[in-house]
Amino acid sequence: MHEYLVGIGEFRVAKGFAVLKTIGLGSCLGLALYDPLEKIGGLAHVMLPKSHNGTVRSAKYADHAVEMMLEAMERIGCKRHNIIAKIAGGAQIFEHMTMDFLKIGERNVEIVRSLLKEYNIRVVSEDVGGKLGRSVYFFTNNGKMLVKYSNGVERWI
Repeated sequence: MHEYLVGIGEFRVAKGFAVLKTIGLGSCLGLALYDPLEKIGGLAHVMLPKSHNGTVRSAKYADHAVEMMLEAMERIGCKRHNIIAKIAGGAQIFEHMTMDFLKIGERNVEIVRSLLKEYNIRVVSEDVGGKLGRSVYFFTNNGKMLVKYSNGVERWI
C-alpha cells in the first residue's frame, strides 16, 4: 500500500491499494472519484469553484479538477460509466463572512455537484458544509473515505 499526499490545488490518481490524503480542507473541497470495478481512484483538493477564460488548466478549480482527474483515471484503465463520487469539505470557517461571493465553500459544493451531474457521475456520499475544517483519506482498494474533523471527530463516508 502506498500513501500519497494531495496538496492544495492538486490531484492524484492511483490503481489498486493506495491511500490518497489531503489535509486542511476549510472552504476547499476534497473530491474523490472511484471506479469500483477497476479499483481506480482519484482525489482532488479543489480551492475555487470556477476558472475564468484563459486560466491555465489547474486542479485548484473545480471545473478543471473534474476533467483532469477523469482523463488521468481513463489513461490507467478506468471506465467513465463506472465512476462514482464522494465529496467532503466546503465549510464556512469564518462565520462573519456572509456576503454570497465570499461563501466559497458553499459555491465549491454547488459547482462540483453540478459538474458531476453533467458527467453522469453519481455522488454516493458526502460530508459538506458546517464550520469545521477537515482532512480526508481516500482508500482506492474499496472506495471508502475517512473524514477527520479539526476537533478530533472521525467519520467514514
